[in-house]
Amino acid sequence: MQEGGNVSLTPKERELLRLICEGLTSAEIARKMFFSVETISSYRRNLLYKLGAHNTASLVRIAVKEQLI
Repeated sequence: MQEGGNVSLTPKERELLRLICEGLTSAEIARKMFFSVETISSYRRNLLYKLGAHNTASLVRIAVKEQLI
């Protein structure tokens, strides 16, 4: 997926993205969402791929730019 493209996120992915943008760590997100840290890491990798981001900073920038949060 190229940055700026139209992407469909699940409700859980949107929640995870919101928490990432709030600056929470994977461990904090895992506790809040009642998932394991490994599951959160997997969701995070999938979000990076879906949004064409290379790191968390670009993920946050894309989320704000595309009004995903």
